[in-house]
Amino acid sequence: MQVLASGTGEFKPPNPDEMRSWVREHKVRAPVDKVMTEHEAVSRFVDDGDYMAYDMNIAARGPVSLYREIIRQKKRDLWIAAKFSWADTTLLVAGGCVNKVDVGWMETGAIINNALREDRLKFIEWTNGALSYRLLAGALGVPFLPMRYVGGTDVFEKSGAKLVEDPYTGQPIVLVPALNPDVGLIHVHECDAFGNARIYGAGVAPREIAMASRKLIISTEQIIGNDEIRRNPQRTTIPYYLVDAVVLAPFGGYPGSVPGRYVADAENILEFAFAQIQGTLDQYLEKYIFSVASHEEMLDKRVGAAKLLRLTQEETVREGYQ
Repeated sequence: MQVLASGTGEFKPPNPDEMRSWVREHKVRAPVDKVMTEHEAVSRFVDDGDYMAYDMNIAARGPVSLYREIIRQKKRDLWIAAKFSWADTTLLVAGGCVNKVDVGWMETGAIINNALREDRLKFIEWTNGALSYRLLAGALGVPFLPMRYVGGTDVFEKSGAKLVEDPYTGQPIVLVPALNPDVGLIHVHECDAFGNARIYGAGVAPREIAMASRKLIISTEQIIGNDEIRRNPQRTTIPYYLVDAVVLAPFGGYPGSVPGRYVADAENILEFAFAQIQGTLDQYLEKYIFSVASHEEMLDKRVGAAKLLRLTQEETVREGYQ
């Protein structure tokens, strides 16, 4: 296969055989109880220097309670996949946790721009689709997948993709390398103690992240019995044997929404935005992360039961989410 052009972006070389071996040696196949606190899950399964992927974002069904715990534990030098992302990168960079970002789409602002100027942060450009394809390749156990776009663009030049001659048609086509994150984070609607997880409504690439990641932390709005999982197995989005930790986290997407459960807290999102503009994000982090010991304490002391009830009552879309 003739390589016509190569991007200059950094990427972790794919190694499907090594990934297969790692999963065989480290993943537990028995249905065992994996419920633990967010502190224990992050402490055990997120290491400094890990490559981290997550599904959705702060706006909707993002694993935000896990982000806060990662910041609280001061994890460092993470490399993240910012696909279909938003302010997630800003939050994690402000917390001092991230130094490399594979960019699909994300929010930028003073925090990101300053980190780039000061060489505390490195961008590798991809697209939302390219990152999803890379995760799919990692899930399938193949070293790359072909794409019909990206070639000939500035993004291609700054990515780790390659332009090759298609051996079947002779036409140029782009190849993107497989991505196997060290750790994946996914927030779900329901999960049993073993890790059988249900997601209702939209998702970006939850199955791909779950299958491609070495370690997988699930945070869930509700823990349900395994008998319910068995009664309706077709509702299971992620099977237990891919999961390493289950964290019970009602309102785990806060301040964003979880469709079918609660709407986003617009006041908190604006507070975060204004803190960026005013240069007071450290105060925001202190208020919602460092001054409280857990997600549960943050909800109790910084949000309150009355607001949580209101956010729940204002969610009007119910059909298909239960």
